[in-house]
Amino acid sequence: MREILIVGGGYAGFYTARGLERKLRRDKVRVTVIDPRPYMTYQPFLPEVLAGSVEARHAAVSLRRHLHRTRLISGTVTEIRDSDRSVTVRPESGPDYRLNYDILVVTAGAVTRTFPIAGLSEHAFGLKHVEEAVAIRDRLLTSFDRAATLPRGPERQKLLTVTFVGGGFSGVEGFGELLSLSSALLKHYPELDEGEVHFHLVEARDRILPEVSDRPGAWVVRSLEKRGAHVHLNAQLVSAEGGHVVLSSGEEFDSELIVWAAGNASNPIVHNHTDLPVDQRGLLVVRADLRVGTETDVVADVWAAGDDAAVPDLAAGRPGAYTVPNAQHAVRQGKRLAKNIVATLRGRPAKNYVHHSLGVVATLGLGRGIFQYRGLVIKGFPAWLMHRGYHVLAIPTWERKVRVLAVWITAALYGRDVVSLASVQHPREAFVSRGNPRHGEQTTDAPSRESVPSSPHAVVGDA
Repeated sequence: MREILIVGGGYAGFYTARGLERKLRRDKVRVTVIDPRPYMTYQPFLPEVLAGSVEARHAAVSLRRHLHRTRLISGTVTEIRDSDRSVTVRPESGPDYRLNYDILVVTAGAVTRTFPIAGLSEHAFGLKHVEEAVAIRDRLLTSFDRAATLPRGPERQKLLTVTFVGGGFSGVEGFGELLSLSSALLKHYPELDEGEVHFHLVEARDRILPEVSDRPGAWVVRSLEKRGAHVHLNAQLVSAEGGHVVLSSGEEFDSELIVWAAGNASNPIVHNHTDLPVDQRGLLVVRADLRVGTETDVVADVWAAGDDAAVPDLAAGRPGAYTVPNAQHAVRQGKRLAKNIVATLRGRPAKNYVHHSLGVVATLGLGRGIFQYRGLVIKGFPAWLMHRGYHVLAIPTWERKVRVLAVWITAALYGRDVVSLASVQHPREAFVSRGNPRHGEQTTDAPSRESVPSSPHAVVGDA
């Protein structure tokens, strides 16, 4: 029996495994997916999770529920050695061990790109996983609750100040959705007024949303500013110590909630812990048919797709172009990769991956969006409907589509759910305190988020 090993259960890994399940007999091939999380995160829905427009669990697709004939291993791949056809796995518990493979698929997924900025790791949230989106939403809701009990002053002002760093799609969509949520919250807090809430979007370049052209990007800035947001272009975060934000432009302010969405970096397992060929960006060198290697020097039985693969963009029509790391490509690359593996196992040639972009669409908050396909630009409510329509069709499985639609219909009838469940991050607090009031967020049952050291090992599973 041949062993097909898939490193990462994100978009590309999930669709590859599902395609292989449907085409290969169980007694001939065993498919194994290694990922530390038991689900695939549908990342385009994370901004709506921030706003409560999509339930957190509905933005995650269970691997075990939808991959019935795939062996799933909960763990982290820490090393890939193609020289002896093996990977090293670090499980959730127990010692590391090695797994051998006949065919390897690397869909490890990118990680959040960070810089050594004072206070960043202690106070900022990322925006790449469901858990982060839930924590950001709960932090905002809790800040409103706390601010409503305080008199006007620096502490209250800090609680009502939100900062997003990064003007790409992830940052702008999350920023717009959270801005929309804060506007909706104000009607429930008569103690607060709109002028006290401050939202800051920080971008190092002279424009946001590089995926759209200049004029639509400038329109998005104007749209956000009309809603009361502060957009800082050509500015970088210098420090965030103690929640005090210092920008390279010289501006300073206190912010209770800081979200870092300043791009992705290649996964350390690909960049530093493999003998497979990588380019200067730390991405796997991949041919157009998704095999690892070059046209003249292919690595036998090793394939890759998603954010950590430098896949040639044949649709671009120019040499040296690579597909952008987004869900649109990762999903389609996973499907093509599965078909190519099946084809080669059956003695047929693999086909090149070619996908012409369907355009880009972004949500900017409830009822607001932007869409661009070449020279066609659609703004406002129609673009927002297009965003929702496209993504409810794109999220895998009918079960998830129906659940998301049900939440949207409920919200249309009864409005947003504005309950904060921040206490679930410390579930034993009520039991341990026995009803005695405590100050602050630090609890005895679990360390605070700031005190948890980051793992030095690679984490896979987001491509």
